[in-house]
Amino acid sequence: MSSDSTALFAPDFKESPYWWERTPRIRSLPSDLPASVDVLVVGSGYTGLCAALETARGGRSTLVIDTHEPGWGCSSRNGGQVSTGIKPDFAALEKAHGSTTAMEVHREGQRALAWIGDFIAKEQIDCDYQVCGRFYGAHTPAHYDKLAQKLTTQPPGLEMEAFMVPRAEQHSEIATDFYHGGLVQTRHASVDPAAYHQGILDRAVKSGVTVVGGTSATALSRARDGAGFVVETNRGPIRAGDVVIATSGYTSGLTPWQQRRVFPIGTYMLATEDLGRDVARALIPGERMIVDTRRIIVYYRLSPDGRRILFGGRVSLNETDPIVSGPRLHRHLATIFPQLDQARITHSWMGFVGWTFQHMPHLGRHDGIWYAMGYCGSGVALAGYFGTRLGQQVLGMEEGRSVLSDLPFRTRPLYYGKPWFLSASVGWYGFLDRLGI
Repeated sequence: MSSDSTALFAPDFKESPYWWERTPRIRSLPSDLPASVDVLVVGSGYTGLCAALETARGGRSTLVIDTHEPGWGCSSRNGGQVSTGIKPDFAALEKAHGSTTAMEVHREGQRALAWIGDFIAKEQIDCDYQVCGRFYGAHTPAHYDKLAQKLTTQPPGLEMEAFMVPRAEQHSEIATDFYHGGLVQTRHASVDPAAYHQGILDRAVKSGVTVVGGTSATALSRARDGAGFVVETNRGPIRAGDVVIATSGYTSGLTPWQQRRVFPIGTYMLATEDLGRDVARALIPGERMIVDTRRIIVYYRLSPDGRRILFGGRVSLNETDPIVSGPRLHRHLATIFPQLDQARITHSWMGFVGWTFQHMPHLGRHDGIWYAMGYCGSGVALAGYFGTRLGQQVLGMEEGRSVLSDLPFRTRPLYYGKPWFLSASVGWYGFLDRLGI
């Protein structure tokens, strides 16, 4: 690594998420495992915990296991941006599935956005939740025109609260000339993701859920008598009436059918040093969440205390060394904010998000195994919402039904868990971004 890159790191630099300063991962000794439970959940992120919360409150004995500490994955590593998160636009969904289904898919995204605010308030979770809005920066003038057209041609019933910001007024939202104006979506929100996860974990445990880290599921099979399943772990077998797979970007060969339908994409973040509230606030005066129209996405925001920039993006496919990814992210940061070209990095980290070939989440049941996954980078609201719906489905509640349970969950030929196609796809998207198309 060059000396210039090394100089970017602050003396107190940490290769761990900024969010873990307030809410560290708890390295506790694993408790004894029950021999049998009504519901066994594999994965302790938002999805798994919200599903477990539902089943436990519904009277089912529920166990959540995870290879790492609870919430070690992207539930405590993401940028804390809360959005509706349905990637395909209405026209694309209408063409593929018809207008009724397209409408309902997008309404699910809207429900998820409303749900998380209601859930946090109801459960009284202290996680810096704020409806601050999101600025969607236009990478080119043509992109600005597309955003404006999107705003003026919203399908009836799916209107979003939003307004355009022309380039001449852009500094009211963000102190950069990098963008050509943008769109503000006023109902989008922010949260401290690790504190939010901890709040769900605390409620789950108080509701009777047993949550155990350091426990890997190694095999899964139907019980010999046909009643439920046997899950082999590194600490012994567990019999379960129902099994929920809630692993998304960390889905493994434990469940090959799901593994073939969700693929991991690395996402990377850094935290700048303390810039001082006046300096940081001047960069993003309205304290909004920021994304832009490029295909190789970046996303960023102020820290909840308003003193740092937390900057994320997809600067690699599978690099896991934050010493390598940090300087790459910093170059993107300095391109947007040249005034931060000397700002040092105090934290650099990464995680894997789960993506699907339809660019939408899926939930339901296959061969008796329940699952919800594939939030395509928008899991802060979607994962908890669909985890809750899945838990309701396990309980047999009509309330748990979702149109996304009825859509086909497709794979691609020759994909068995290693996304060989990503390199070419990302290269092509990067080329289009450089052309400004």
